[in-house]
Amino acid sequence: MTEQAAIIAETRDWIEKAVIGLNLCPFAKAVYVNDRIRYYVSEAESEGALLADLSRELRALHAADPQTCETVLLIHPGVLTDFLDYNDFLDAADATVEALGLMGELQIASFHPHYQFAGSGPDDVENCTNRSPYPMLHLLRESSVERAVQASPDADAIPARNVETLRRLGPEGWRRLWLAEPRED
Repeated sequence: MTEQAAIIAETRDWIEKAVIGLNLCPFAKAVYVNDRIRYYVSEAESEGALLADLSRELRALHAADPQTCETVLLIHPGVLTDFLDYNDFLDAADATVEALGLMGELQIASFHPHYQFAGSGPDDVENCTNRSPYPMLHLLRESSVERAVQASPDADAIPARNVETLRRLGPEGWRRLWLAEPRED
């Protein structure tokens, strides 16, 4: 298995076990099982190179048929491995969406192995709602998000429910999720 294939396999394992398995995103399962996620593993080792990849992936997602590609996970294991640097980079990522004229059409959600919400401690289990195996930018269509929210009358309750789910699971339960080997494609 190539390094990129292994990174994608770990990411898929995270989606299956955490995002779908713990129902952290009730909208993810349909997109996942219908294979409408594009996984792009960036070889970027600088923020500039990552911004170039981000621009290309934003354009590609915007141009793609949503029935084929609904969303993109831009995985970047070689850059922004420090969470504070990653968090600072999010402003540049949003500025890229705006510079491309895609505000209101595409948005970016953030995931990182060391994700930490403001006001939380680094070991607080609720941070795991946004912890992924690698730093990544999740590129989403605004129309898809709007449809999902309209279809879910309790969409506003999702973040609080996720925190409660992770608190019930606890740090040890979160660690146990990752004991099994990731699947290989």
